[in-house]
Amino acid sequence: MTARPGPFNLITDAGGLKVGSAHDTGAATGVTVILPDARAVAAVVVAGGGPGTRETDALGPDTLVDAIDALVFSGGSVYGLAAADGVVAALGAAGQGYRPAPNSSAPPSPVVPAAILYDLTNPGNKSWGQTPPYRALGMAALSDARVEFALGRSGAGYGARAGKASGGLGSASIVTEDGVIVGALAAVNSFGATTMPGTNVFWAWPYEQGDEFGGRRPPAGFALDLDDWGDAKTNPAAWPLAAGRTNTTLACIATNITLTPAEAQRVAKMAMAGISRAVRPAFAPFDGDVVFCLSTAQIERTDQRPFTIARIGELAAGCIARAIARGVYATNR
Repeated sequence: MTARPGPFNLITDAGGLKVGSAHDTGAATGVTVILPDARAVAAVVVAGGGPGTRETDALGPDTLVDAIDALVFSGGSVYGLAAADGVVAALGAAGQGYRPAPNSSAPPSPVVPAAILYDLTNPGNKSWGQTPPYRALGMAALSDARVEFALGRSGAGYGARAGKASGGLGSASIVTEDGVIVGALAAVNSFGATTMPGTNVFWAWPYEQGDEFGGRRPPAGFALDLDDWGDAKTNPAAWPLAAGRTNTTLACIATNITLTPAEAQRVAKMAMAGISRAVRPAFAPFDGDVVFCLSTAQIERTDQRPFTIARIGELAAGCIARAIARGVYATNR
């Protein structure tokens, strides 16, 4: 069977969702919001040793809440978690969110998980005192939500670094002949390098579709020194070692196939492999790597269910690897 990128080669090809971004030029930081058209089943997996998240516990397959209203990725480390406040306020004012009973007089409670990356040491001005920009950036990104959106230095990837290179916001999609669609979005601020040591070739090159991140290929005779991390933020051969606590790759998978919360979590676990296909090293003690999975529930598939979940998970891992490379390529080309 032949699979190809969707019409936009973006996570929105999965249907039923939009993506919005906003940034603060002076502070060199930004926010990205993933907005489903309707409340969406979601799951999350955390693999990095230094994560920063909000409301991820609510996504467990055994918890009361089984769907979310939006998802937020932000720069700003702990300050960036406030971006979800702005999104919650705007959605709640619009009447969207969880209600304990259909006729309840209580305001709705939008379920908006969030994850942050650390961009506080970039050259931007972080002297914001008691008014960090993230709540406003969250609302601005929500207002910007659209099907087509910019890659590279945008949104949560605006002030990011991917190893020694500029990071960025990336996305990719894949569509199978029988109608399965998987899309990925990644905000790349990794400790590890996205390119092979001594080259400009992306680790994700075997998964590239066409020339979506430059069509670069390894030189003949390339041999990898397993203790050489190339253009990671620091390297075992370097001394003194950098502090290293300025990292994280955030990713989201979306599929048009209806998933239960438990199935979405399995897809997220499989999709996490996409980070290690595109970044080396990955999941370090000072990375906050997180992968979410959303189901836009456009198609119901009941046949050969475990095989279908495995298939979606593998397509998702490839999409994340491509999204990471596309984001870095879009920023640095």
